[in-house]
Amino acid sequence: MWSHLERGSSPVDWCESNYSISPVIAEFFNTVTNIIFFLFPPVLIHLFQEYSKCVNPAINVLWVLLMVVGLSSAYFHATLSLVGQLLDELAILWVFMAAFAMFFPRRYFPKFLGGNRKLLSFYCSLFAVVATGFLVMHPAANAFALMTLVAPALYFLYKELNIVKCPRVYRLGLRCMAVCLLAMFCWIIDRMFCDAWLSIDFPYMHGVWHILIFIASYTALVLGAYFNVSEERPEQRPQLKYWPRNDFELGIPYIAIKHPRKKDKNLTI
Repeated sequence: MWSHLERGSSPVDWCESNYSISPVIAEFFNTVTNIIFFLFPPVLIHLFQEYSKCVNPAINVLWVLLMVVGLSSAYFHATLSLVGQLLDELAILWVFMAAFAMFFPRRYFPKFLGGNRKLLSFYCSLFAVVATGFLVMHPAANAFALMTLVAPALYFLYKELNIVKCPRVYRLGLRCMAVCLLAMFCWIIDRMFCDAWLSIDFPYMHGVWHILIFIASYTALVLGAYFNVSEERPEQRPQLKYWPRNDFELGIPYIAIKHPRKKDKNLTI
């Protein structure tokens, strides 16, 4: 067990040269790019205060989990330890499952759930526990297994965008999908074409992946929050806004509630 904590015990080693900048940080750029996971979530917690109060306070769990992903990823890239790798991958898994439990549209629920989101949350938690055991036993396959979760997420986002009536939400959805695909492209080319990037002295595409996948992830969660309240609480009239200026659509998106009222406990997870 203790050997799994040792530096370099992970079978995964990204393209960036190890200890080339710092004698204590294995992959310096891949480590520091995780700072984005700490900068944005506190801002999002603040911007989603109204949503948390009027719709679902569990939205804050997602922002905290993103910070856990950043912390785990930074530890992994700084040490390249197997424990760091597992913490990084497990944090990503739990973000996926928490978002699925919170935002999966009720109209797609299988009949045995009876429209009960709490029951869906139970099964998602059970799946996450079982998947956690699998990821721990087969660490070499973890990254590719997690990548398979992206396809259904993009599919459901595409379906929701086809029925959305707000052009602003539609544009954000398209940007989210484009950034996600670009992030996956960066991840793949870092793994498969490392020699080419080393030849031009730019082995940093995995760090670029960190930045892009965070942008795609938090944007997808914002969209999920919008779709969820639009379907289950349409009378509250959710609005997509941007900070610091609402007319600047490359700012930080968040959901405001036009007609807030006290949340219904039956609709939260």
